[in-house]
Amino acid sequence: MSIIDELLEKTCKNVIQTILSCLDHATKGTIYRIGPMPELQAIRITSGIRIEGSDEIRWGLPSSSDYNCPGKSWEQYRDCPDRVLEAMGWCVEKQKSWTADNPYEDVRSVGKQLRGEIEDFHHMEPVLVRKTDLYGSAPWNVEYPLDWQGNPIWQNTEYVVAAIIKIHFLPNTLLREDRSTKIIKELSRSLGTELLSLHLRETLLRAQKELARQRLQSCEILAHELRNTLIKFGFLFSAVNAEIGVIREEWEAQLQEAFPDLEWKWSILSCLSNLIRIQLPFLNGGGKLAPMCKSLLAEQEELASVSLLPSQAEQWLRNKIQPKWECLLRDTRIWDAEKEKILDLLVRLGKALRLGMDEELTRKLIHLPEELKGKWYRIAYVHFTADKVAVLGDILQFLEDPTLPIRHKHQIAKVLKSLKALVELVPEIEERANRIIHSLRHGDPSEVATAQELDRLLQGSSSLEGISGKEMSLSD
Repeated sequence: MSIIDELLEKTCKNVIQTILSCLDHATKGTIYRIGPMPELQAIRITSGIRIEGSDEIRWGLPSSSDYNCPGKSWEQYRDCPDRVLEAMGWCVEKQKSWTADNPYEDVRSVGKQLRGEIEDFHHMEPVLVRKTDLYGSAPWNVEYPLDWQGNPIWQNTEYVVAAIIKIHFLPNTLLREDRSTKIIKELSRSLGTELLSLHLRETLLRAQKELARQRLQSCEILAHELRNTLIKFGFLFSAVNAEIGVIREEWEAQLQEAFPDLEWKWSILSCLSNLIRIQLPFLNGGGKLAPMCKSLLAEQEELASVSLLPSQAEQWLRNKIQPKWECLLRDTRIWDAEKEKILDLLVRLGKALRLGMDEELTRKLIHLPEELKGKWYRIAYVHFTADKVAVLGDILQFLEDPTLPIRHKHQIAKVLKSLKALVELVPEIEERANRIIHSLRHGDPSEVATAQELDRLLQGSSSLEGISGKEMSLSD
């Protein structure tokens, strides 16, 4: 087994261990490598099965499986009229997930059903990598796989499928689009970044043999790929802000419970949505107005369900909700009788978006200690950026308070500890990347990048090494 194959297997094991640690009702994970184009050979890399009653995982592949090495070629598992459908074919061709939340009637497990082998409850998620990251800005010379009718797939998409993650669950614990499938989707993006980095490392090892003759060309390729890898770390800040959003939701829940008579955004948005639903049937087609009403309903419901900073929520209100209401009130008379009420609701909504930051309400929140209130208030409305790394330490210390009434605070702390380690690693990786690129471009003998240093750089940017999969957990 080559070094790249060992790293690939290790990376896949880390991802499976992370998912099984996050999801108590997940029982088994398998990752399949897909590629290269156009053969799209699907090969099992590794499988991990949770040992019942423990957190231990037993690794290994079944002795007999269609997807064990050498795997199955695209022609063998793609959709065809003369063979039973496979979930693998759907995920690869459509670049979409497949959830078997009722395996007894799963149209893509018919093969097993005919053999009397009912499939587990499971979710399969494609791991996507941008074509431009793999083939450059103009992948015009790529040979695409063909469907059974001879038409190329993926020609008009931004991505290729690099792998498939399959997670098995306990019976009747899986639903489509539930929290479990969303977690797997998020972690598939992380795996996509790692697979891209492994691709970079493999490309670099080949390029080293001709580095002396093609120094400039190799430099430009490496610079492009390294910068793309660093850009992938942008997900870290979104992930941290998502966890802070959970803390903010819990803070506002405390205020709502203490002051139930106050008008919060959910009740106002519900009133606005009801006003639309009541009058929507009377639009009689309504030209552009009917689609606008449906779009407005969706945007209002989304604003009610997501946890945004007040400034972000106000921007949402200004840019998405108010302009549509103004257009509806201007172009139709259906809401004339409720016009004043609607305008008043929009004004009240703007005020409600900032209720969580009301210092007077905070002072009246007497069931929480003063010091805890002050910290919670400040942390709940932080927008995490690269220059606020120190804030993560404050948040972790805050989550250790035994009097803090936050659900899943220990899981949130585990996630933030792992993210903190990665966030602190990014500046070092960026500095080393820039130094190596400079030395290659200018041939500076005092800073010539060795193969060892390049390998360490890519290894640091491509995996979550040093961070145990058991430390990674996602909060509700």
